Amino acid sequence: MVHSNETLDLRIIFEDIDLVVIDKPAGMIVNDAKTTGNKLTVQEWFKSKIESGNPDTEFGSKGGVVHRLDKDTSGLLVLAKTEKAYENLKAQFLERKVVKKYAALVHGEFKEQQGIISLPIERHPMIWGKFAIGTDLSRTAITEWKALERYSKYDIRYTMMELMPMTGRTHQLRVHMKHIEHPIAADPIYLNKRQLSADLVWCPRLFLHAKYLEFDHPESGKRSVFESDLPKDLSDTLVV
Repeated sequence: MVHSNETLDLRIIFEDIDLVVIDKPAGMIVNDAKTTGNKLTVQEWFKSKIESGNPDTEFGSKGGVVHRLDKDTSGLLVLAKTEKAYENLKAQFLERKVVKKYAALVHGEFKEQQGIISLPIERHPMIWGKFAIGTDLSRTAITEWKALERYSKYDIRYTMMELMPMTGRTHQLRVHMKHIEHPIAADPIYLNKRQLSADLVWCPRLFLHAKYLEFDHPESGKRSVFESDLPKDLSDTLVV
């Protein structure tokens, strides 16, 4: 099969017999789906490395993909090669033992230096593919945030953030930041057209990068830490 985006720069950060940690490029879809067409997904790429699994099991159907990143988000992902590793890592995510940190440039400035957002996220009632703050408390998502540095682009103020999701809802960081009126720069879904057009003048894509991942190795139990610098397409935008 010929894939239309097989030149995307997917990097292996770490690999052993149990798992692989990769640095996913922006624009690459994580999970296989009918809508992906001939685009190379992380799941498809990983097939050659994975232990053959029963397609009727979760491990088999998801192809070792333990968690995911949005197509527009770059950064660190851990993939399980075996069902044992998959179940162990999945439990760590569910029990909030995994530490995830993201770099995000958002609109506006903050009076406080840190905070916590705890609000439920549900599918948008009117717009397919979009999510919004909801009322179902069983779907509560929790995000810790820290304001780091201030930037200005074309007289628009921005703040570099460190975002730490305690949960893993779809579009969680994007929806939470939008709700507190600090949407992420160049977000094609949650910015209005005027804001998006202004951002795309200097920023080529969603300014969101999974920069830090920490978990217990599923076999040795050793605490493992991985970090990824901002990719060049984002770091170049910060140069004055």
